[in-house]
Amino acid sequence: MSQNNFPSEPASSTDFQKLQQKLRDRWLSTDYFDPQPREILVIPSLSLDQQELQKIEGVHHYEERLLFALIRLRNPRTRLIYVTSQPLHPSVIDYYLELLPGIPSSHARNRLKLFATYDASQKPLTQKILERPRLVERIRQTLNIENAYMTCYNSTELEKKLSLELEIPLLAVDPDLLYWGTKSGSRQIFAGCGLPHPDGSQLVHNRHDLAEVSAELWERQPDLKRMVIKLNEGFSGEGNALLTLAPLAAVAPGKASHQERTERFYEHLSKLRFQCMTERWENFEQKIHALGAIAEAFVEGDEKRSPSVQGRVTPFGDVEMLSTHDQVLGGPDGQVFLGCSFPADAAYRLKMQEMGRRVGEQLAAKGAIERFGVDFIAVRQGASDNWDLQAIEINLRKGGTTHPFMALKLLTDGKYDPGDGLFYTPQGQVKYYQASDNLQKEAYRGLLPSDLMDIIVAKRLHFNSIAGTGAAFHLMGCLSEYGKLGMTAIGNSLSQAEEIYQKVTQALDEACGERDPVESFDPEPG
Repeated sequence: MSQNNFPSEPASSTDFQKLQQKLRDRWLSTDYFDPQPREILVIPSLSLDQQELQKIEGVHHYEERLLFALIRLRNPRTRLIYVTSQPLHPSVIDYYLELLPGIPSSHARNRLKLFATYDASQKPLTQKILERPRLVERIRQTLNIENAYMTCYNSTELEKKLSLELEIPLLAVDPDLLYWGTKSGSRQIFAGCGLPHPDGSQLVHNRHDLAEVSAELWERQPDLKRMVIKLNEGFSGEGNALLTLAPLAAVAPGKASHQERTERFYEHLSKLRFQCMTERWENFEQKIHALGAIAEAFVEGDEKRSPSVQGRVTPFGDVEMLSTHDQVLGGPDGQVFLGCSFPADAAYRLKMQEMGRRVGEQLAAKGAIERFGVDFIAVRQGASDNWDLQAIEINLRKGGTTHPFMALKLLTDGKYDPGDGLFYTPQGQVKYYQASDNLQKEAYRGLLPSDLMDIIVAKRLHFNSIAGTGAAFHLMGCLSEYGKLGMTAIGNSLSQAEEIYQKVTQALDEACGERDPVESFDPEPG
């Protein structure tokens, strides 16, 4: 993620680390009732490569995805300040507040303060805030900095600078440690943990070196059919490109010299198959120079899945496992995140969770805090229930699996049990869900959030707090303009969650005079 227009001078790491130490007195997991006065500043900035983000339809509405943070308002002495680029529609806020269990929505609303920059430009939200000193001052005056902290989608030097200007700690990884969430950094962590992961190259920054390491990878793995070229800081699979080796058969290992193989790779790189259909080699090559890239063996398999595990390192240095998911992937070669189901398959979720814990312990030893995710490839071995797990990458931020899981917590007040990898309500009921950010169809354009509620309530598909099942929605700001919606369908079994998901899409199609819902292949900055 290129840091376009980001601060040229890194903020003071020593002062920042001193601030982060204060989190130990101010942060408490959402698993617990918190009676103490708290002030939480939510900055839902996608501080990622802005050029890449513009490939996502309605991306400016993705600032709504951290609205699950309103779960904190169920604690009666917590105040929450939420900042966005453009004002949030009141109906969107009302929707979330009415979902809060056990507290009047009016009481929660009185403890919520909203700010907006009134700036729709293609800049990270945090940058927009920093460019408005008067807004920064108004936020400061709203906060009691003695018991406040800040949370965000992902941390960069921008969020670090805002934390220091406001003199409140940031509940996020120090940007100095972000290397461990890159493709090359992830591979180093996996090696240090002893986790199985695909063979791959070191980090390179130009076409010639990329051709060289690709040739070396093929020589180490002569049976390879494909390899993946990955930008070091790509996200959601959008920084990946597939390189098929069949056209290079004439220079396969044993048939040509290393030099001849490297030269053919150099020529063939311009024919990469990109996961983003609008990507072109000329632009991709520039990103290789700016960000670096690696070559990695493509994991083949007749039955292959893409599970992930989520955890966090608390401000006290403890590693907690939060969830597992089977990811729903799309795009030309199934590498772009579209959605997820919870929990991951029982055949591998606990094994994957233990691998994730080992990664978390490595991250904690390096000083990282807050959420992390680890993506895997799972390949079934024959007809048995044995799955081979290969670690693929680490994400040091919130992701596409964060908000549906937090929606489940918000709606049910339940907890995740790492002992069996299941989620239980206070009454002991196990819950499952299917979720997506990419329920999208042209026919849905023009639907207002109120229209959505009319359609769903009429079919009795909205989340029912008594039954503990139904659908909850996010990204409602995308609906009218882009025909795009996010949904978490919650059931008492995975099959029930899938059924609710399908019934919602069917209800929307019928209301819009359509059949056959189509989910978009937009990337998920997850």
